[in-house]
Amino acid sequence: MTGSTFSLKLKSKKGQFIVKDLNNSTTVADLKARIAQMTQINEPQLNILVGFPPRPLDITHDTQRSLESTGICSGETLIIEEKPEFNAIQQSLEEDEALARRLQEEEEQEQLRQVVEADEEGSRVQLPPGSSGNFNGVLMKRVVPADNSCLFTSIRFVLNGKIDNEGSEMMRHIIAQEVAADPQQYSDAVLGKSNSEYCAWIQKPDSWGGAIEVAILSSYYGIEIDVVDIQNAIINRFGEDRNYGLRVFLLFDGIHYDPLYMENEVGGAPATIFPVEELGVYQQAEQLAKEAKSSRQFTNVDHFSLRCLQCDIKLVGQAQASQHATETGHNNFGEI
Repeated sequence: MTGSTFSLKLKSKKGQFIVKDLNNSTTVADLKARIAQMTQINEPQLNILVGFPPRPLDITHDTQRSLESTGICSGETLIIEEKPEFNAIQQSLEEDEALARRLQEEEEQEQLRQVVEADEEGSRVQLPPGSSGNFNGVLMKRVVPADNSCLFTSIRFVLNGKIDNEGSEMMRHIIAQEVAADPQQYSDAVLGKSNSEYCAWIQKPDSWGGAIEVAILSSYYGIEIDVVDIQNAIINRFGEDRNYGLRVFLLFDGIHYDPLYMENEVGGAPATIFPVEELGVYQQAEQLAKEAKSSRQFTNVDHFSLRCLQCDIKLVGQAQASQHATETGHNNFGEI
């Protein structure tokens, strides 16, 4: 039996949509096809996030399974992202050359150390050698995976132009060391948990980063990290009081970070590190925040209404959902 029909809500960069006339026997493949049609995102580039906190839905294996088997329920909100296209041949070559890439990691780290100049305040980032200093292009977003390490992946990209999460573990370790070394500054009240619990938590690959982590990494790398907050159409400048000469930009939509970059008009690698005095770049970031807010490209995790899909209790915002999950062990939520 198929049971009664139900609907799902979609949030994507193309806007918000409602998928109607679904039932428990609808397959993942059918859902993919309808989402692709509505959002105009090719199926291979679909990244579907479900639940709360949002987690990726496996849409690459056993796509003939039913929605009932995935735990997706009526009224739930799915967040739809577009993954960058990736050449299958290149992917195969990279798999064959995995050993070579591991050996190259040491060389990459050395190149990063050349970008970082030690001083009395820590590791201060400089403009990459050979930078043209031409910042007259258009500031653009580079999409990174929604894998709970998007903050660290974004920071790695703006520092060395690579999209991968190989530096995430190192950054998490740096943060844990800094927090453990200063329990007075990083107290239970600041962290929301004990210092030792936080240090163990942040080093887990499924833990999200936020303001505390951005501030620590800004200090560690000696660079201003400007977080473009779409929901409030403002830019939060981490490290502003340190008078760093350089800055990078991250875009934050309420649950996800992406790095911002500028294409080089004369070719070469995109620009991701900018002199603080380049006000034109900052003004572009401000305008980007305003435009993204006006088109509602954000998720308000503090005020949106949720319900627990396991006990049907209604909740408001991330704080109540987290408390409910701690008290009951329930972790499947849908937006109302």
